[in-house]
Amino acid sequence: MGHARPMTPAGRRIVAAAEELFYDRGITAVGVDLIAEHSGVTKRTLYNQFGSKDRLVAAYLSERDQRWRTLVRSTVGACDDPVEAVTAPFEALRAWSGTNTRGCAFVNALAELPDPAHPAHRVATEQKLWLLRLFQELAAEAGCREPDVLAARLLLLHEGALATRLLPLDAVSLSADLARALVRASAPPRHG
Repeated sequence: MGHARPMTPAGRRIVAAAEELFYDRGITAVGVDLIAEHSGVTKRTLYNQFGSKDRLVAAYLSERDQRWRTLVRSTVGACDDPVEAVTAPFEALRAWSGTNTRGCAFVNALAELPDPAHPAHRVATEQKLWLLRLFQELAAEAGCREPDVLAARLLLLHEGALATRLLPLDAVSLSADLARALVRASAPPRHG
């Protein structure tokens, strides 16, 4: 997916500058000149590291995706109850959202880069499919009925929370409550 070889310190600076600029200003609004300037490298170094702006966008999203997945896995791993683990990505979203004021970087990228052949489009799409598969796995492990259907519903709730997070209605908490209700309704009865 993203960047194949290990990144040099210059490459890491480029990705960090690109992330800040792409997220704050938009992918199509930011050129490589500005990224090179903000990262303290030449355009030649940027192209030597990434080959193209398209591959740099993919690298930025891949790095962000890895941080998101790490947070989600850690939140899931902290759950003692498999039913509770199914909704853990909503708790991860609560933590993640505190520092991300422009919505979902992956949804933003998909809106700006609609061509499925674009390498960043593939990264953003795969990030969403990963979360769907995770919901499926967690629902199956918890013994929920129709884990695939439940997973699709949870993904839609999760994405809806992302899309409406900046409205004055605490979308993350509301969607987490709805997710817990869906999971409880499809989880096996508890004995004891």
